[in-house]
Amino acid sequence: MMLPLWAQAAGWGLLSGSALLLGAFVGYAAPLPQRLIAAVMAFGAGVLISALAFELMDKAVERGGFGATAAGFLGGATIYTAANLYLIWRGAHHRKHSSGKQASEAEQQGSGLALALGALLDGIPESIVIGVSLIDGGVVSVVTVAAVFLSNIPEGLSSAAGMKKAGRSKLYIFSLWGGIALISGLAATLGYLLFRHFPDSVIAATTAVAAGAILTMLVDTMIPEAFEQSHAFAGLITVVGFLCAFALSKLGG
Repeated sequence: MMLPLWAQAAGWGLLSGSALLLGAFVGYAAPLPQRLIAAVMAFGAGVLISALAFELMDKAVERGGFGATAAGFLGGATIYTAANLYLIWRGAHHRKHSSGKQASEAEQQGSGLALALGALLDGIPESIVIGVSLIDGGVVSVVTVAAVFLSNIPEGLSSAAGMKKAGRSKLYIFSLWGGIALISGLAATLGYLLFRHFPDSVIAATTAVAAGAILTMLVDTMIPEAFEQSHAFAGLITVVGFLCAFALSKLGG
């Protein structure tokens, strides 16, 4: 029996979000070299850049036109930047860093909450577009799910390693990422339920908002942290990630 589409959206969102928990487990339990973690982050960044270009922006323009897409894209970047500046002020500047730069609660009170909010800020736009992708014909964008899943692994891995070095407890770390995984499923469900009755221009703008937020997140957090450790190889690894997601997009099309 086929599951209702809202349940499918929840399942796909939960699946992509579970990669955060998987990455967190590896980052906490296995003392991986800093350069390996950075390389995985660079690969994940390339995957997401490809997905937002070909799966989000391109399809948003086809659906709602350039005007709605451009407005949403700039709006998403602006909203993310404003929220990120607040979280940096609260102590979440190095939330994806694995080498011990994260502020502990003793060093900056409220930084733990800021880290949690930062994880939500980074993950919710990706989950929403997974749900929105089901609006077209009831078939999820497998490329988008794969891209989010692959990029979430290094995000959870790097952040959990940094949280451990900042002295945060195992309970805190796994409760945070487990909670984010559940919220990812909820966000994907809401993405489908809330936007399926809206006109194409609104859906296109919403997809573009997510794309703008994701690209801003990559440039502000993932790519700088990846480059800091992998240096000259960061660009090459990012290109490999982009190419893998691009191939998935073409094979899926």
